[in-house]
Amino acid sequence: MSERSLLSPTGADLIFTLFGVVALVSALMVVTTKQIVHAGLWLAVSLGSLAGCYLVMSADFVAWMQVLIYVGAVVVLLLFGMMLTKAPIGRSDDLNSRNRVFALFGAVAVTGVLGVLVVDAYSTMMMDVDGTSGTASQIGEAMFRYWVLPFEALSVLLLAALIGAIAISKPREY
Repeated sequence: MSERSLLSPTGADLIFTLFGVVALVSALMVVTTKQIVHAGLWLAVSLGSLAGCYLVMSADFVAWMQVLIYVGAVVVLLLFGMMLTKAPIGRSDDLNSRNRVFALFGAVAVTGVLGVLVVDAYSTMMMDVDGTSGTASQIGEAMFRYWVLPFEALSVLLLAALIGAIAISKPREY
């Protein structure tokens, strides 16, 4: 990156930074709020702002898939599961400060390990940036040529989660 671009950010850089800050703050709200429904709604804000980041990077297809799949399906599935299982809607005082410290330590440790692994695995990879990378046809070709098995495994996992939520919510007959 040239020195000039660091000193004079463009409008796209500022919008990307704004979306990134919103994503970070809302992600922190997801894990710090004591109301589970609010956590689900903050998750929708976080995932929506990530879609905004994709739009700024001119990855329109990925941005709309983010909105449709994650915001539209996963968050709705999460809220639907909470309603079916009759999860407590109000504040939950089950979390005490000791558990939060352990959770923070675990989150930092997992993030650090995953960050090191990702940087190590992909540090030598180069991507063609000729203006056509990331088009819908290239993403579709990569998804259905190289990523079919993980894609289908994820769909089965989501189906199992939905069936599990329905099974848990069904009243037991004794």
